[in-house]
Amino acid sequence: MPARNPDLHGNAPDACDAALLLIDVINDLEFPGGEALLASALRAARKIRALKVRARAAGMPVIYANDNFGRWRSDFRQVVEHCLTAGVRGQPLAELLAPDREDYFVVKPKHSAFYATPLELLLTYLKTRRLIVTGLAGDVCVLMTAADAYVRDLEVFIPSDCIASQTPAENRKAIQYMARVFHADVRPSARLDVKKLAGKVKRARKAR
Repeated sequence: MPARNPDLHGNAPDACDAALLLIDVINDLEFPGGEALLASALRAARKIRALKVRARAAGMPVIYANDNFGRWRSDFRQVVEHCLTAGVRGQPLAELLAPDREDYFVVKPKHSAFYATPLELLLTYLKTRRLIVTGLAGDVCVLMTAADAYVRDLEVFIPSDCIASQTPAENRKAIQYMARVFHADVRPSARLDVKKLAGKVKRARKAR
């Protein structure tokens, strides 16, 4: 039976075989271990930014899944503003990856971008069956999101140069684990054919 509201009341006007997911990249990094994460996070962010440009050009939806860092009275826009203006450790990261008007976002309360968020419903309406997962931290939130994507029978792509963890060793172990257990494609971002992954695309006429 066709959906009564095929574009989720205008909240999911795009349709694409694949989506690009950015996890916790709008992040002040003001926590124990944040300083150790900054350098590798910035390297990953530069690769994510380039991948995002290519994804948007291919008509692929871009989704930010971000922790609210315990600020239950805030929303995603306030988190962005905080990271861009408060002089926090993660400000350069936010400057590289600040969301655009046409991007989607979900606020997540725990590690996985699927847990207690509308992400699964959004992906259903976007008709997405392939998910490119990027962001922080590779061995925690990225890994748990990848697990939830895998059990939902999504094809999982985790570009090895687009995730970061507190140490290179932890990041390598996470990449190896996700490739082995979730059958994730972990080739570097430059080797992803985003146009092919996007498949048939329907673009929104106007960003909401």
